[in-house]
Amino acid sequence: MSTVVIITSIVVAVMAVATALFIGRGRARGGHRMRKRFGLEYDRAVARHDGDTKAAERELGERVQRHGSLKEHPLPPEARERYLVLWARIQERFVDSPQEAAAEADALLARLAEDRGFPGGERFEDQLDALSVHHAGQVHGYRRVHLAVRGEAGTEETRNALVEARDLFDELVARRPDDSERRRHSLDGSPDGSYDNRGHAPRVRGRPDTKG
Repeated sequence: MSTVVIITSIVVAVMAVATALFIGRGRARGGHRMRKRFGLEYDRAVARHDGDTKAAERELGERVQRHGSLKEHPLPPEARERYLVLWARIQERFVDSPQEAAAEADALLARLAEDRGFPGGERFEDQLDALSVHHAGQVHGYRRVHLAVRGEAGTEETRNALVEARDLFDELVARRPDDSERRRHSLDGSPDGSYDNRGHAPRVRGRPDTKG
């Protein structure tokens, strides 16, 4: 074998290895970005694909392509106040009728998301996919409430789902973008059921013998 052929073979092999390493690093960075962007949704996608991270990342990438350009509609002040009142009523209703309250919360979140410009609630999975692109950290509670309404969840499980769903509600009803950050510091509402000083409805409170 001539020296030229040997050198050419070595160069081709080195380039192939370098290309594979470059692609591998690119995929690793892409996976890291996906995990950082979607959080728990990333883990759910991986689990749904039986641990196949490439398939999960492909699914999440398709969500971004479909819904990434969605522009959320501003919520008029009167609509915001109406939603706050309705959510407060749902929380009050929960004490005596947890399943009915969860069903109302599920419907309210679907309507609120649609008002903000997301797909309608009659296409729940499509709506949830779109929400996960823009509010990945908050969609899990909405999913839990939706499943609790259609399953056999107990009172405590339903209450926990409703508490978690409040995160998405606060994100969607926020007066300003920074309101959604402030709400993380508001764990409970005022004891008389009025709005707290950030304009949020009070959190769900269970019966005295229910975990808080």
